[in-house]
Amino acid sequence: MSDTNSHVTLANGLQLTLRHAPHLKRSAAALRVHAGSHDAAPQWPGLAHFLEHLFFLGTARFPLEDGLMRYVQALGGQVNASTRERTTDFFFEVPPAALAGGLERLCQMLAEPDLGIERQRREREVIHAEFIAWSRNPQAQQQFALLQSVAGNHPLSALHAGNRYSLPLQSSAFQDALVGFHQRFYHAGQITLSLCGPQPLDELERLGRRLAGIFKRAAVVPQAMPPALASDEPLLFAHQGLPTGAERALALLMANLSDNRPGSWLGELQRRGWLKECKVEQLYAFAGQLLWHIDLKLNPCADNSEALKLLHGWFGYIRQASPTTLNQAFGLLQQRRQRSAGALALARADSAAQPFAALDNQGLTALAALLEQLPQRAYHPWQLPEPDPLLLDEMPAHQAVALPPSLSVSSLLPPTRHHAALFLRWHIASPLRRPLQRALESALQPLQMRCEQAGVQLQFSGAGDYWQLRCAGHPAAVVRATAQALTSLQAPCDWPSPAPEAPALIPIRALIGQLPDAVLGSRAEPRAHCAADQTQLDDAWQHSRWHGLAVGFDTDALQALGALLQSCPGQGVSPSPAARWAGRRWQRANVPGSENALLLFCPVPDGQQGCGRLLAQSLQGPVYQRLRVELQLGYAVFSTFRQIEGVGGLLFGVQSPHASQAEILGHLHVLLRDGVTLDEHARKALAEQFDEPAMANADVAEWAWQARLAAEPDDLRGLKRAILDVRQADLDGLLRQLLAEDHAWLCVANAAAPDSSWK
Repeated sequence: MSDTNSHVTLANGLQLTLRHAPHLKRSAAALRVHAGSHDAAPQWPGLAHFLEHLFFLGTARFPLEDGLMRYVQALGGQVNASTRERTTDFFFEVPPAALAGGLERLCQMLAEPDLGIERQRREREVIHAEFIAWSRNPQAQQQFALLQSVAGNHPLSALHAGNRYSLPLQSSAFQDALVGFHQRFYHAGQITLSLCGPQPLDELERLGRRLAGIFKRAAVVPQAMPPALASDEPLLFAHQGLPTGAERALALLMANLSDNRPGSWLGELQRRGWLKECKVEQLYAFAGQLLWHIDLKLNPCADNSEALKLLHGWFGYIRQASPTTLNQAFGLLQQRRQRSAGALALARADSAAQPFAALDNQGLTALAALLEQLPQRAYHPWQLPEPDPLLLDEMPAHQAVALPPSLSVSSLLPPTRHHAALFLRWHIASPLRRPLQRALESALQPLQMRCEQAGVQLQFSGAGDYWQLRCAGHPAAVVRATAQALTSLQAPCDWPSPAPEAPALIPIRALIGQLPDAVLGSRAEPRAHCAADQTQLDDAWQHSRWHGLAVGFDTDALQALGALLQSCPGQGVSPSPAARWAGRRWQRANVPGSENALLLFCPVPDGQQGCGRLLAQSLQGPVYQRLRVELQLGYAVFSTFRQIEGVGGLLFGVQSPHASQAEILGHLHVLLRDGVTLDEHARKALAEQFDEPAMANADVAEWAWQARLAAEPDDLRGLKRAILDVRQADLDGLLRQLLAEDHAWLCVANAAAPDSSWK
């Protein structure tokens, strides 16, 4: 069944958008306030973002421990917010039965916030920590410098990141501005609320009418018109006076710009061996203004001037192309994106009036106006690529071939979900494993760009002595993408070119990237490019051993997999049980960034995953309250249960501008010693998350794969029973085991171990 949509204007003036999507497992709400950082007084940079943070600190009706964030996290959902230039978005995704509880908390915290001065003081320090991290992040600074090039006095060129000094809490003028901003913009006239889920439209409408009615009725506040927008940067495009629908028109243009198949601009750069990396991004849209950027990285052999001429020639060609042909291809792409999108992505697209659909007449008019404002010339013979085979629903022609014994098949995800995942994992004994991996990453990059466009996740990664390929999405697309990936992996066409450098990550994210290596007992090596060739790769493949897992495929798709895996390199084997270690290990990681960061991973003993998951769930609130709210260690604080390389355990992460790694570890140790109290309601809620109909398709596939790595059955029902059977004595006993000096702990940090007790 296809989605059905409805739009309703409530009595208080709030715009309510509804989507009934029967294929979804979860429900989501996305609330957009039409006001952002550019709508605050310029003397208070960061005021709008500061207010967004304050909303999440709880209210009299829903205090922090029962607020939106804790409520959603306890249900295994997603929740976040984002302050942009002219909008502020709040959004969450939960099981359908919990949508009402989440929406009630969201509406109440925005309509009746607690702006007490003490919580302002605490949260300002978190904002300041974010500002410090932002100011030290090369990517963020590059984008800020790019926006500085915007001509004139447009607010895009100003600083809008708040910090300890731009938010003078002691100033009565600032307090008046903070309260005034809330009163001026956080009312029904400025709000669009989107609800999406498997519930019928009338049920979603009743929910929206009942809970969004809390917002006061007020007239729409006209947002101040910005000054003229212009740019002299050759790959930064500024538009003025565009008609309604310009953002969707830009989405069509960006989809074509990101197409790297023969006949396209990127395809031509790739054919010449010039293309290293390209990202097209919309930076700003408001009142007929658009600003977007092509972040193009070329190889040293490239002619930059010629690449720009080719771009302008391609613009000219697209302007002359049939809008109907362009829109048909775009509609096919959007259809796949909609079908692969989860509830949260659909709700956010609806709240932004950017649905996953082809352009309407308004959008086509905007496309013509957009193309009119682009530099163009008659240059180079171009052609529009044919529709991408990755978008086809039909399985490719194949012979009926039995699956290799080394590929397991999980029935956890029914084929009716139209989502499948294939995991292939090779043990590579060659000492050239790392440099060969760089070449393979480079070889796969063009295909990964296509997959990203088509709603397919294609990942190639390495950890320890292993290479792993993961492909997930529509089953037919997974089969086609995997076939192309295996061809590229066995015979890269461009050996001299290393994979592009990954963008610099904040320290805590960089540590997370190194965690699989640490669990396997190896160290992530620098990404230096070393010479390697086809002979060495052939030898590595010949001596490799592989196994894999298929999830979500029907009989016909499994036969297609059997056919393509006939060419899978290496010898098939059965997986070995996941690696375990004893005692405490400390791994120092050289990662960019000056802030202190630490990950603590505490594996749970075999057979205690149910208890371990409930313990991790019970610790989330105390960890956040103590480290983030009370001690204000930093804005990056989390705790969760994570399965890594088949090993399940509690994972804690903290990044702090002032607390040392030893101090962070000490705080975590105290929290573990303090213990937890069994909450029967939380136990039941956690157990319910492990029903296949309640889990995201990607989570089901990952669960099955981690069970395969651990050489254990993928028994979700067994895990659910184990969680429901947990008692207080079980939690206490597991904590004693974890705190024992000989129990396995793993710390990954950007500093040396604090003492000799860590190996």
